[in-house]
Amino acid sequence: MQPIQPQHIQSRINELSGRELYLHLELTSGAYANHLDSSRHSASAFISNAVIRYTQGSISGTGPYRVGLKTEQGWIYAEGLTHIDEQDTQRLILAGHDSMGKLVIALQLSLEAF
Repeated sequence: MQPIQPQHIQSRINELSGRELYLHLELTSGAYANHLDSSRHSASAFISNAVIRYTQGSISGTGPYRVGLKTEQGWIYAEGLTHIDEQDTQRLILAGHDSMGKLVIALQLSLEAF
């Protein structure tokens, strides 16, 4: 994975706009966050292979980054993104890693199911 270059991500977001896509969105503060430190609140969210079509999308921030996708029904929003999988040219795979390198958030878009 490589650090995000916002201009490149915006171009990829624009290319996928208006197309039927599969979405994978995942967020976690760590499965054992509360176990290791009782003052930490453990939280997570996971959605995979949801079919979406967005009409507008953008990346913003100075790093970590935010991506917002406007659909006919509402918004999809992911914050804390730091890296992109440059090896995968067919899918847009973004991730956010904490200071220890652990995955905190993932946003993935694809023309095919994951």
